[in-house]
Amino acid sequence: MAAEAPESAQIPVWLDVDTGHDDAYALLLAVHNPRAELLGVSTVHGNAPLEQTTYNTRSILEALGRRDVRVYPGSTRPISRSAVHAADIHGESGLDGVTLLPEPVQPAIEDVSFLDAMYHALATTPANTAWLISTGTLTNIGLLFQKHPDLAGHIKGLSIMGGAIGNDFTDAPMGKVKGEGERFGNWTAFAEFNIYCDPEAAQSIFTNPVLALKTTLIPLDVTHQVLATAEVRRGLLYGYDLFANVATGNDFRNAQAISANGAKPSSVRALFAQVLSYFAHTYAEVFALTSGPPLHDPLAVAAAIEPEIFNDVGGERFVVNVITDGVHAADMASVGELGRTKVTKLPVGQPGVRIPRGLDVTKFWYLIELALRKADIATPMVEVGWQKLREGGVV
Repeated sequence: MAAEAPESAQIPVWLDVDTGHDDAYALLLAVHNPRAELLGVSTVHGNAPLEQTTYNTRSILEALGRRDVRVYPGSTRPISRSAVHAADIHGESGLDGVTLLPEPVQPAIEDVSFLDAMYHALATTPANTAWLISTGTLTNIGLLFQKHPDLAGHIKGLSIMGGAIGNDFTDAPMGKVKGEGERFGNWTAFAEFNIYCDPEAAQSIFTNPVLALKTTLIPLDVTHQVLATAEVRRGLLYGYDLFANVATGNDFRNAQAISANGAKPSSVRALFAQVLSYFAHTYAEVFALTSGPPLHDPLAVAAAIEPEIFNDVGGERFVVNVITDGVHAADMASVGELGRTKVTKLPVGQPGVRIPRGLDVTKFWYLIELALRKADIATPMVEVGWQKLREGGVV
């Protein structure tokens, strides 16, 4: 394995996704943030079946002008359970409601094992520089470290979007489900979807004595602080002067003026606006979060490449355990607390899993806007007609 790299170098990252609506924004940030050097992408079952999440990933990369990024199909099911999909939130395709998706040109890589591709890409980076980022079910990640345990000592870190802690870990609005009331999970009252899908894979990661100390967990308690409100969605659709807004805190204040002047958004901004529009609808319908949907997955990317925007209270670290008792079933009595993430705060200075309690939300949206600006440069500036925007529920 290679020698250490200088601090100023780009951060090598590998992204593991089950591309639905919020994974699209994780891909946006991974390919169009100047700090990130995307080594490759693997796909996994989760929001939709593997074939569909792989197609969605290739389509989003095509839209972002990055068909050069290699995509490796991964696991079709959990390590020891049947697969579960999130059609209620993402639709049957995983990206329902997104009518502006382009047909992908670059095929997925089928002749190389995704585990071999992940290992080779990460192991050939300088020691203690590369990040593995997971925004979906943890099956691929669990299998990778089962097969290549030495990799845990080589990488800089593992960033995971997953889990739900509850118990007032933060004051983020968690939503409610009709007939159930308040909850902190988004799949069951206790469990977040990514962890619930493959709790055994998750537990193997959090109990790995080397890997756990390098892991950052971004749970729903954090992601629900980042709501894509109507104002945010309008600002990202038309663009705005973020440098001024970061300084003043007046988010998106000139977006209305731009749209009032008759300007039409670029095709890539229109597509990503469609993504958020559909996501907003399902979160309002399912979880009664009417102010806007939480944008979960790109926060795991930001935690790896822009860690300074997160708030680690006093450098807190935790022991994390996942409940693996119960079965995937419609009957909640059989499910029990399956997939629940239980955390124990460690004494100050003791190493463990990093779980921030908050972040600078304005600076996060700043990163998304800058990534969209780079995407505008990397893709043809095609204005999208108002009729097509109306059909896609954007305006």
